[in-house]
Amino acid sequence: MSEDHIRYDILVQEALRKVVRKVMGEVAKTGLPGEHHFFISFITKAPGVRISERLLEQYEKEMTIVIQNQYWDFKVSETGFQIGLAFDGKNELLEIPFSAVKGFFDPSVQFGLQFDVEGAKEAEDETEADNADEPKKIKENTEKVSKLKKANKSKKNAKDEPSKEGEAETKKANDSDKIVSLDSFRKK
Repeated sequence: MSEDHIRYDILVQEALRKVVRKVMGEVAKTGLPGEHHFFISFITKAPGVRISERLLEQYEKEMTIVIQNQYWDFKVSETGFQIGLAFDGKNELLEIPFSAVKGFFDPSVQFGLQFDVEGAKEAEDETEADNADEPKKIKENTEKVSKLKKANKSKKNAKDEPSKEGEAETKKANDSDKIVSLDSFRKK
């Protein structure tokens, strides 16, 4: 088989991204027609993606948003889009370049597209490197919890009233112990 010097795969990806841009541009101007709504997945650490640290902590690799009933500040440009959405009751403004979009799906008509995202592998490798430190972090947090519990117990015995600072630190440390990496459930 000969080498593809034209790179049809890249040309097709670019053409399909233009379809997504055209559809989203129309929706940004006129709103969603009929029952149409979109599920858009994107790589959170791809170049140009702007989301809050809170969301980035929650969605380290990939995130899927739904554009359906409640959204605001929806703007589409040649290179990407901006949209306001609520997550857990908190308003967030997201900026997503089309180059970061991994999937686009309109379930009302069963239409979907999947894309290869440049930089997705690098972002995945970076996250895996971060996750390699998780067992060490969990051990450190467990040790902190034990020390704080002992400190609180001795303060409680001394005053018969627990330290509010100690309780807050213990709760914070306990909460961090409950973090479970999704990678531990993946088939390798």
